Amino acid sequence: MTSQPDRKALTRAAFAAAAVLTVVTVAGAAPGAGAAPASPAGTPKLKLIAASKAVTLDRWEGEPGVYLDLGTYVTVDGAPLELNATRRSYKDPVVARQILRNGTHTTSRTLPAGLVKDFSGLPGFLEVSVKNAAGQEVTRSKGTFCPNNASGRLRPDAPATSHYPESCSTNPFTLGSVWGVEKGWAANSSTVDYDKPVDLPVGEYTAKVSVAKKYRDLFGIPDDHPTIKVTVRQTGDGGSGGGTSSGGTTGGGTAGQRAASPSAPSALSDPHAQHSQHSMGAGHAGHHFGPRGADAPTPGALPHALEARGLAHHLGDGLGHTDGSRVAPALRADGRRPTGRAGVPANVPKPDLRSLPAWDIAVTDGEDGDVPGKDYLAFSANVWNAGPAPLVVDGFRKPGADLMDAYQYFYDAHGKQVGYAPTGTMEWDPRIGHEHWHFTDFASYRLLSADRTRQVRSGKEAFCLANTDAIDYTVRNANWHPYNTDLSTACGQQNSISVREVLDVGSGDTYTQYRPGQSFDISDLPNGTYYIEVKANPAHRLQETDLKNNVSLRKVVLGGTPGARTVQVPPYDLVAAP
Repeated sequence: MTSQPDRKALTRAAFAAAAVLTVVTVAGAAPGAGAAPASPAGTPKLKLIAASKAVTLDRWEGEPGVYLDLGTYVTVDGAPLELNATRRSYKDPVVARQILRNGTHTTSRTLPAGLVKDFSGLPGFLEVSVKNAAGQEVTRSKGTFCPNNASGRLRPDAPATSHYPESCSTNPFTLGSVWGVEKGWAANSSTVDYDKPVDLPVGEYTAKVSVAKKYRDLFGIPDDHPTIKVTVRQTGDGGSGGGTSSGGTTGGGTAGQRAASPSAPSALSDPHAQHSQHSMGAGHAGHHFGPRGADAPTPGALPHALEARGLAHHLGDGLGHTDGSRVAPALRADGRRPTGRAGVPANVPKPDLRSLPAWDIAVTDGEDGDVPGKDYLAFSANVWNAGPAPLVVDGFRKPGADLMDAYQYFYDAHGKQVGYAPTGTMEWDPRIGHEHWHFTDFASYRLLSADRTRQVRSGKEAFCLANTDAIDYTVRNANWHPYNTDLSTACGQQNSISVREVLDVGSGDTYTQYRPGQSFDISDLPNGTYYIEVKANPAHRLQETDLKNNVSLRKVVLGGTPGARTVQVPPYDLVAAP
């Protein structure tokens, strides 16, 4: 992709990246300070603090407002804060539980029914009031708190790394999430609502922040009200170059520092990473580029940590790791094709691929390469891995060939390779916005008639695999820190000789079908009821634990007239997401 990421995309990427790397400094806590006073065994002590008494927020010319990053944090001590949110099916509401660990003894308590409604975090947790220089309240809001958001250590004797996931899922069909803050760590509570800037003119303000009473009572949080002086300044001209990044001065990291991580390619210097970040959350000239390249979701379809590339590392099993993650195979493909006879032991763990119902459904007039004047039905689809083993596929290329031979690899409980099997091919997709290796026959999409007996349209079947969404991190062997969370970490280049693509346990791969050959051309279809079918592993070339849960259907009702077609999407049980 030759076009450069626009300024708004980069400021949002820098803002989110800075949030992830924030290092907390608590006023009055000297380096080497001891642990907080003891709390009941296994019960965390929570407190709301402000990292700084003053922040400066940049307002870019032409933008609707500022992102209200006030640098407030929820500190945790005495024991980790750990929460599980699950639902048994889409017919059941979300149930949240607090996990209390006391050495080897683990208990849980169920949070009040209806408190948690989805998997984005604790709703209405943070209450913010902003007053202008004259003392008049100009905005009041309540924010969702994701405990996985922007963590940092409070003191040097705290755990060096967090084994909890790095974001909260916004996928409407998520089934289970794990949220947590390590003992001696803090999580940013005010970097919420990235897509909802606050309209604050340039000037001086005072923000007062507090935790909602229901959460203070639930977790025993003191009734503190940190006050922060806020300066809003005008920055830039709304163009695509220069200027400082959006967000407060309290952030302890920048996009550049994030890119400097020894294990992560630079998000701003690597051309593939640049391509992945193109127009995140905003679109660009009508195109849906983003973390999935040409297959990017519409704004808000993915968790913001993943929109910011969300790089992580395999932690594996070890002291203090309570999630049971096995030591995962290396991301890089083997240097040579497998030798010896292909085979898989009968009792070896295998992945379980499952499809989610389609969502983010809309009628569009097409993208580059589509036929002008036609109506297209676009949608998002996800295939995820319920485990208990990762899906690991390697591709090996014969010199000069446009296809790679693909093999599925199998590992025992210790991460040792114990088998492999041929599983089709990988193909190079040269189209602008793709330009990576696709594994064929991973999933298929069909638009079915009202009685579900006839196929009226079909869609893409070849993909580059990436762990874009946390679908259920409560399943056995779920890896809370998958490495390849976007296309810049896998899928290869045109001159690659081998490629490894991984779909880890608990994660899913979202594709939004906006590109030519992906969305359904509905121009000549009569109005009426149809079903979007998403099928994982359609040719059964991949070996799985269960092939009976690979198909999902989502009902849609087409209406309107040619050039102005409409679509209605009934709720899917309790999930109302269109």
